Amino acid sequence: MTLLNNDQENVENDSAEEAPRLSLRAAARSGPEPLRAADGLWRKVGHLLRRDVLGIAATTYLVLLLLTTVVGSFVLADSARNTNLHLRFVPPLSTQYGWEYVLGSDALGRSFLAQLTVAARTTLLISIGAVIAAAVVGALIGTVVGYARGRLDKVAMRIADVMLAFPSLLLALIVLYTLGAGLGSLILVLALARIAMYTRVARAETLAVRERVFIRASRAFGAGSLRIVCTQILPVIANPLVALATLEFALVMLAESALSFLGLGVHEPDVTWGGLIAEGRNYLQHAWWIALLPGLAITLTAIATNVLAELVRKAAESE
Repeated sequence: MTLLNNDQENVENDSAEEAPRLSLRAAARSGPEPLRAADGLWRKVGHLLRRDVLGIAATTYLVLLLLTTVVGSFVLADSARNTNLHLRFVPPLSTQYGWEYVLGSDALGRSFLAQLTVAARTTLLISIGAVIAAAVVGALIGTVVGYARGRLDKVAMRIADVMLAFPSLLLALIVLYTLGAGLGSLILVLALARIAMYTRVARAETLAVRERVFIRASRAFGAGSLRIVCTQILPVIANPLVALATLEFALVMLAESALSFLGLGVHEPDVTWGGLIAEGRNYLQHAWWIALLPGLAITLTAIATNVLAELVRKAAESE
């Protein structure tokens, strides 16, 4: 009887010791809690959209804007470049010169519909490029320093504080003066101005995630820091970063338009909405549409993006 009792106790002890290992192994393999979070975000955004009329209108506008920009910028590319001084300042809704002049013409007789469409392509390309670049670099830096902690974390946060305190317009002047105005320079300067924001958000989210069970399980089974950061942490913290990027798009677009209006943006043959406003301010009395229409496009795009960003934020917070 004594031997049987001892054997039973040994079996129970072995089972008790093995249970945490099995639990850790299951957590490490089930892992990607990460992937479930990423999938759920867009399902929740779609669910919120079905109950939000303003959200549906904003999403419809943005989809139409993208389709018009992609298709129209190729169809109307020649009309945006061809000048005809006999058709200077044709007013909007004029049908006698063809559908291309439905929004009038500019000081060189170019179709303003074509100008507006091509400008939309450049503005969106710069804004999307700057947001993606800032989000990727900022997320990587914030995740690494948040996971590593220590002196690297302190140095990165002090640099982020300096970047956030540094006037973005002055930074733009320095970079654009050094590199010269252009598409790449604008994307670079706008991305540099926003990297610190993504870094701080990614770091905060990483600090909240780094001690979860599946992270500790991965460490216990020998996963390297780089693998944990790339496959375990980044997918989990992606949702708040996506919400931030959606909101930042409108701010970056407005910043780009301001720089273009001041003459620090792209130059001919490229054109942006901000550049069209700068051109149209000289003709406000007799060609008001040159400044009004791109300004209206910027306003509607910013409002639609902010409405969509609010829905993404709500969906991310409910994860």
